[in-house]
Amino acid sequence: MDYNLADLFEYAVDRFPAREYLVAEGKRRTYAEMEERANRLAHHLAAQGIGPGDHVGIYGYNSVEWVEALWAIFKLRAVWININYRYVAEELEYLVGNADLVALLHQAEFADRVEQVRHALPMLRHTLVMDAPEYEAALGAASPERDFEARSGDDRYILYTGGTTGMPKGVVWRHEDVFYALGGGIDPQTRLRVEQPTDIADRAAASDFQVTFFPIAPLMHGATQWAVMGQSFSGNKVVLCAKFDPAEVWRTVQTEQVNSIMITGDAMGRPLIEALETMGDDVDVSSLFALSSSAATFSPSVKDQFFERFPNLIMIDAIGSSESGNNGMIHVQAGQTAMEGGPTVTPMGGSVVLDEDRRPVDPGSGLIGKVARFGDIPIGYYKDPVKTAETFFEIDGVRHVMPGDFAKVEADGSITLLGRGSVSINSGGEKIHPEEVESACKSHPAVWDATVVGVPDERWGQTVAAVVALRENTELTLEDLQTHCRTKIAGYKVPRQLTLVTQVERSPSGKPDYRWAVEVATSASDRSS
Repeated sequence: MDYNLADLFEYAVDRFPAREYLVAEGKRRTYAEMEERANRLAHHLAAQGIGPGDHVGIYGYNSVEWVEALWAIFKLRAVWININYRYVAEELEYLVGNADLVALLHQAEFADRVEQVRHALPMLRHTLVMDAPEYEAALGAASPERDFEARSGDDRYILYTGGTTGMPKGVVWRHEDVFYALGGGIDPQTRLRVEQPTDIADRAAASDFQVTFFPIAPLMHGATQWAVMGQSFSGNKVVLCAKFDPAEVWRTVQTEQVNSIMITGDAMGRPLIEALETMGDDVDVSSLFALSSSAATFSPSVKDQFFERFPNLIMIDAIGSSESGNNGMIHVQAGQTAMEGGPTVTPMGGSVVLDEDRRPVDPGSGLIGKVARFGDIPIGYYKDPVKTAETFFEIDGVRHVMPGDFAKVEADGSITLLGRGSVSINSGGEKIHPEEVESACKSHPAVWDATVVGVPDERWGQTVAAVVALRENTELTLEDLQTHCRTKIAGYKVPRQLTLVTQVERSPSGKPDYRWAVEVATSASDRSS
């Protein structure tokens, strides 16, 4: 068998047909049921002329239909395109126009937005509303058979980035590369590549134990996409929610006996643990034994709260990106949650840190470089040769990708993430990484959420500005925040400006919206000057 994601899912279906695969918003699918419905949808799309290489958009909240669509599209060797449901017309128009969609599956709620941007879709020849009677009618009229053409590990998978610092970009992956880069092809015990793509399912079939995994972020987010796909290769059960509601998450943990949840840092972690403290004994969460976080800052103070509630919790903090997959992870221990910027992780795959001359940073040198990866990496950005040339390059004939995350290498070879270079702050020649300052701010008892950015300063070039949302019935002055932060970080990193807001804007996956924060902080600076 080749390293094709649809092939691997079908192999899992044959190994675990009766196991429950997916639960979302009250709907349930076994592996066999998901297979049949995905086959029907694939045949329906094929009847509309959809085939290998065609781009099909999926536009909606987390649902069983979203997952049916992703497998149906891959079965046809077509490429599904994740669409951010929070985009306004201008952003949406850019993405769908850039992605060259020939078909679009969307929820009824977004029909008006689709009409607003239809002029940007000259190649579009078919649409289907996923939560309307026409969807079920289309599936009912199509064949349930698995009779598709042979597939390849070279088939394409495109993941559109969140666009927190610019317009979204489509990262083009081969199926085989994404299988390994996102962790599915790595043995969790030995951290070595599996010899055969079917090894994971074969190993899982030898046990009756089935993990129930709950990735909370939207499917437009790469980590949740991979959770839905990767967990299937092990015969596990996946639980999804359409919208994030902390109390409802814990009720779902109780109802579905969830074993592991995946969050995106503080944006989900803080409201989750504080909702649980409020709910007390009204909910049984004893089934939970693991928590993982990726793609966003997961502050020590929030980790400590989880350990207070779950002393034996298996906690994993991971780093990665749409362009590189999983770069590293760490099993966080209670009492050892302190970090500098982002987490300090054990590198995975071909993850390295390179200096300005693209040479490996020596362990323990203290030099700051950027995280890069070689081996199982993407082909490049869709329709963007300039950005591809900037981010993907060769060293001694070996292709690397370097998205822009600053990091340093510890003496033991582990990597400490310091933050994305595109949003780093240069104050008087000192490089300041927002994630580290955000962690310090969010450890203040009055702070609910915070994003840190640089704003123009005549003397220093940029100065550190904190955009903060407070807890209810609390107050905070700049002086209070500075006094607190000086106990956590060096003085030059301490915020020189504080802007209070009712809510810190973030992407649906929990990533900071730095463009918004810069506008808010700059506007406040202009008013005060």
